[in-house]
Amino acid sequence: MDKAEQLDRISEQLQAAGYKLTAQRSATVAVILDHAQAHLSAEQIFMATKEVVPEIGLATVYRTLEMLTELHVLNKVRFIEDGMTHYDLCETDHDHHFHHHLLCLQCGAIEEIHTDLLPAVEQQVYDDYTFTVLDHRLTFHGICARCQQINQQNGLPANQLDPSRQIDVTQL
Repeated sequence: MDKAEQLDRISEQLQAAGYKLTAQRSATVAVILDHAQAHLSAEQIFMATKEVVPEIGLATVYRTLEMLTELHVLNKVRFIEDGMTHYDLCETDHDHHFHHHLLCLQCGAIEEIHTDLLPAVEQQVYDDYTFTVLDHRLTFHGICARCQQINQQNGLPANQLDPSRQIDVTQL
């Protein structure tokens, strides 16, 4: 689905819930769509939106993000327990779980996994606890292939973090 179709779909969801797609909301949604793979924080979305709509306030962006989360347009994601929330577009196919993430602790790259990796675990949870899992979130923390190659080129073990290149998790 292209950006215009996504914006139309989101506009329809807002209207169905009794909200209008104002210029400020539209600009915020456009930033989210433009950076869909980046998993931006509210502050990052605000800064990018402010470039387009200079008069927008941080509170407006926060309210828009909360509204979009409540309408299941966005998911809130935490990659590291640093208190920073990131936003990710919901899947348009509601029959599947939210996708998983690979987070490189060396360069900060985030890759998405769209395969449900946990059906056996979900079944075990049901069998042991009679609990039906409707959704789950999973983030693998490690070192991406690119960073592993760089480590090897620098004479370091591929599967260990290079302390001089380790990301500051508070910036995620």
